[in-house]
Amino acid sequence: MQKNQEYRLYPYRWVALAVFMFVNLMVQLLWISYSPITKQAAAFYNVTDNDIARIAMSFMVVFIILSIPISWAIYTFGFRKSVGFGALLMGIFGLARGLAGSNYTLVLLFSIGIGIGQPFLMNSWTTLPARWFEKEFRATAVGLVTLSGLIGIALGMVITPELEKSISIDKIQLIYGAIALFAALIFIIFARDNPPTPPCADGQDVRALVLDGLKNAVKNKMFWLLVFVQFLGMAIFNGITTWIEPVFRGRQIDSSQAGNLGALILVGGILGAIVLPALSDKQHKRKRFLFIGVASSIPFLIALTFIHSYVVLLICSFGLGFFLVSASPIAMQFATEITSPTPEGTSNGLLQLFGQLSVVYVYVMGAMRTSDGSFTPSLILAVGLLVICVGVISFLKDPKFTSVQKDDAA
Repeated sequence: MQKNQEYRLYPYRWVALAVFMFVNLMVQLLWISYSPITKQAAAFYNVTDNDIARIAMSFMVVFIILSIPISWAIYTFGFRKSVGFGALLMGIFGLARGLAGSNYTLVLLFSIGIGIGQPFLMNSWTTLPARWFEKEFRATAVGLVTLSGLIGIALGMVITPELEKSISIDKIQLIYGAIALFAALIFIIFARDNPPTPPCADGQDVRALVLDGLKNAVKNKMFWLLVFVQFLGMAIFNGITTWIEPVFRGRQIDSSQAGNLGALILVGGILGAIVLPALSDKQHKRKRFLFIGVASSIPFLIALTFIHSYVVLLICSFGLGFFLVSASPIAMQFATEITSPTPEGTSNGLLQLFGQLSVVYVYVMGAMRTSDGSFTPSLILAVGLLVICVGVISFLKDPKFTSVQKDDAA
């Protein structure tokens, strides 16, 4: 790299980030859209609660199978082409799912199609920030992408039960699919792979080849500790959101109220994904805020396990989301920094891959459900897993940080 290389931050980075956030919002909305209406969806498709949960779980299973090949595709074919392809899959199969009527088999197949598109989007969460944003802002940018997914889940939690009161479930999916296809087209039109010049001189634009980068990541002991933390955190998050309506059904909570509880987890997560990564960037500390996020979520999860008061559950849902969800973007940026020069798509893809292995815990939650439908045993297990997480985080060390000054381009 030449010493007189020009480095700039371009205002267009916000456009690139916005359209990327839009497609991530929609894929998460499509993923969660059956969970808050599990009981009604089971009746509509004439299947069981487990069959409805299987729709959401199919996304995770597909992710596990395709994550590493898709990380290679992102590196090989570029950010815009890869994410654009994934977004098109999301939109086309999302629309098809709405046209499937009450045929559960087709709905599941089309959900798998949407799921194939998902890792193209999620494995790029750290790629766009690395190419368009300064190093001091990257955890925040990853947090904003995370935020978009949380907004999508929150909208699915709140809007779906309300729509179900007036229109059929297949029509709801048709609306969601049409919006998803629109989001895909917007991304293809406005997304760009790279700015004209790099955002900074920190060497992040020089990346290892995917295979070498993969070897570099898997040899890093701290990376595996982060993988473990991400796995347990996403296991708990995916488990609660997938089973959100059945979890609270036995506490005299209806589907709309369960949707509100799920939405507040996401609202808290949205704020947490803005606040904690920003503080992590400002103080140049990853371990500290990862620890704060995971440790602080424990009392809220304990309360969600045993409390029956709807008002208290609302407060605790917000608290759990604020601290637990905000840990994810910090962990992803942490992983990117400690595995450099591994390509961001590779380290992010590995972290997301093991996070999606949390589908095992989603199955465990269903298997641990008591004869009266209670999820208390699996929630107690979740509390124990978070305690283990806190212990694992104590062994991490912050990456070295070098500040580089940059100016916005006009």
